[in-house]
Amino acid sequence: MPATLAIDGGTPVRKTLLPYGRQSVSEEDIAAVTEVLRSDWLTTGPKIKEFETAFADFCGVHEAVAVNSGTAALHAAMFALDIGKGDEVIVPTMTFAATANAVVFQGGTPVFVDSDPATLLIDPVCVEKAITKNTKAIIAVDYAGQPADYAALSAIAQKHKLALVADACHALGGKDNDHSVGSLADLSTFSFHPVKPMTTGEGGMITTDNHDYAKRMRRFRNHGITSEHRERHEARSWFYEMQELGYNYRLTDIQSALAMSQLKKVLQWNERRRAIAKKYDTALAMLPGVHTLKVRKNVVHAYHLYVVQIVPERLRVGRKEIFEALSAENIGVNVHYVPAHLHPFYKKRFGTKPGMCPMAEAAYERMLSLPIFAAMSDSDADDVIEAVRKVCAFYAR
Repeated sequence: MPATLAIDGGTPVRKTLLPYGRQSVSEEDIAAVTEVLRSDWLTTGPKIKEFETAFADFCGVHEAVAVNSGTAALHAAMFALDIGKGDEVIVPTMTFAATANAVVFQGGTPVFVDSDPATLLIDPVCVEKAITKNTKAIIAVDYAGQPADYAALSAIAQKHKLALVADACHALGGKDNDHSVGSLADLSTFSFHPVKPMTTGEGGMITTDNHDYAKRMRRFRNHGITSEHRERHEARSWFYEMQELGYNYRLTDIQSALAMSQLKKVLQWNERRRAIAKKYDTALAMLPGVHTLKVRKNVVHAYHLYVVQIVPERLRVGRKEIFEALSAENIGVNVHYVPAHLHPFYKKRFGTKPGMCPMAEAAYERMLSLPIFAAMSDSDADDVIEAVRKVCAFYAR
């Protein structure tokens, strides 16, 4: 007889909540930040350029532009491409709202397309069908940490003379056919939120090999002004000009110091995430109530998320009940994401509606993100597996 679930008064698998994601901060990280706090520059100082150079080297590109969030990175990328009124940008609906919002910030129109049901990555076939005379760019999302099919997307972009942007916020340290994430598109954007592969608290980056894009984005992050405070300080000059409308999207030296310390550990942390994912893969392969996402050939997955989908035919309840039952077992499951075209804002502003992206919509109704982060122990992962088995056994048909 299945064990009584915690939600029904049984003993939970864990005594304390295991979150779905969490940052790792070491004494080395703290020392790096403390050094900057004792320096003359807390922002617009030398650490930002040092971080940009280190990050560009890590990704194998010529330019990296630091900003204060992944959303700012996406916005800066849209600005660099001159997205404006009347321009359409193709985006996957299976993403966080910021991917599409960045297009709207610039006055453009996001065109939502469906997902490959096996990976939940943007479907290149749907991308090509969505192209019109107004299409100016494609944004792909490296969903959960897996690089999108950039070979197919690049071919489409070149054929139609479109810019290709990678929303790589999940995938730092990943690879596609030995090419590093960050070097797979015309522009690639990253987030340094605490649950991402590395953190600066909040922060972001754009990588590119296009020097003109980089120059524009550096102005954009600084109100559209031609020089930054440190540059004027070193030149003993006060004069500056605002040439374009920009924003205060600057990253601080404090954050940059933390970032450089964290960047050294990204590959190690990703290895740990992959080890946890492999443990999940093995344990859940024989469990009839859930199935895992497919991993494309020749990619190195960063595993920002570990997403499973429940199998309705094998369970007596839906995702809501499974979510609540696992939460009661102190497993911090989450859901990534509500398809962007289903948000009320997009329905009202752009007339999006259910049925537009059936694969992503169906996946959303079944998906759960299980805990995965570098500091998780094998015992933590075992608790997750035990809880999933327990809940699925209780609700099995």
